[in-house]
Amino acid sequence: MESNWLALQQQAHQEFSARLAQVTSWDAPTPDSEWTVRDLVRHVVRGQQTVPRLLAGRSAIEAKLTRAPLGSDLQAEWDTYSALATAAWSEAPADAPVRLASETVSAEEYLREQVAEVTIHTWDLARAVSADDTLDDELVAAVWTVFEPQKDALEASGLFAPPVPLPDDAPLQTRLLALTGRDAR
Repeated sequence: MESNWLALQQQAHQEFSARLAQVTSWDAPTPDSEWTVRDLVRHVVRGQQTVPRLLAGRSAIEAKLTRAPLGSDLQAEWDTYSALATAAWSEAPADAPVRLASETVSAEEYLREQVAEVTIHTWDLARAVSADDTLDDELVAAVWTVFEPQKDALEASGLFAPPVPLPDDAPLQTRLLALTGRDAR
């Protein structure tokens, strides 16, 4: 596995952890109007809970069906599953096949997607808890290389709100978030 992406995964988790430590209301709204802070954190924890199973060769369906229920202490759940995912990433061969719901990708490609997801949701969490929503520049630049080439597919997927129109000279973090339907202005 490319060490830079492993370092970025750890950085993304540290950034999410820092915002998670600032949660005062689990029922607070997030930039996604359908999710509370609790919903957002559960979603991110569930993703990390699935990582070791997928890297061990299970299909996406098998990985989801074998997940343990999450407890009510989402900070503790994050700490546990973040550590387990990080350990799994450090052991996974970059070219190992990972069977996602719609396709099979390499572990390296899946790692990039996971870094991107945690990074974007870090911004969501920061906004929800009124924390500093400035993301690490290196993370932003790396995640841009994941999402920008997929901009048409992302828009068509319905996974995100439509892209927010911005001038080309807007800061990279603002353009990245706009690409995923988030208005960071």
